[in-house]
Amino acid sequence: MIAGDALKLDPANLSEPPRKIVANLPYNIATALILGWFDRIREYESLTLMFQREVAERLTAEPRSKSYGRLSVLVQWVAEARILFNVPARAFVPPPKVTSSVVAIIPRVAPLAEATKSALERVTAAAFGQRRKMLRASLKPLGIAIEPLIERAGIAAMARAEELSVVEFCALARAAECAINRP
Repeated sequence: MIAGDALKLDPANLSEPPRKIVANLPYNIATALILGWFDRIREYESLTLMFQREVAERLTAEPRSKSYGRLSVLVQWVAEARILFNVPARAFVPPPKVTSSVVAIIPRVAPLAEATKSALERVTAAAFGQRRKMLRASLKPLGIAIEPLIERAGIAAMARAEELSVVEFCALARAAECAINRP
């Protein structure tokens, strides 16, 4: 047992491979924890984690679903996630006001498509920041020419963030990084 701030602890430093994490995460920091662990995701065989059901649904959501968003893209880029089962509130004392879900997360050998984490985070933050708008409007905060960016990524000009696959977001991230780094 280690007492400390979970957000400051790197679990990969606690043991030698093979590593697995099995945890009931504090719901208020679960997303921050998992996104932090993803910097070293391939150092784990698996993560079996309990989340609030709505977060579990976001982790596993497919494009065009109401739960699909930035978290879906970032997680699915580096891992396969699936809901194993739900845990009803009555299983806890005292019972919370939410249903929980146990999620299996298996790291990919390599990311689903080429992209840097920073570029993918920037693009998904902009795109899902105004999820109902077309990408040509929602990506404006990137501060680069949007039409050439969308064209270079091979994305339909009228597309919305919720319609793009993880691979398409990676293409946008690569195109954005090229445009930003162009002299």
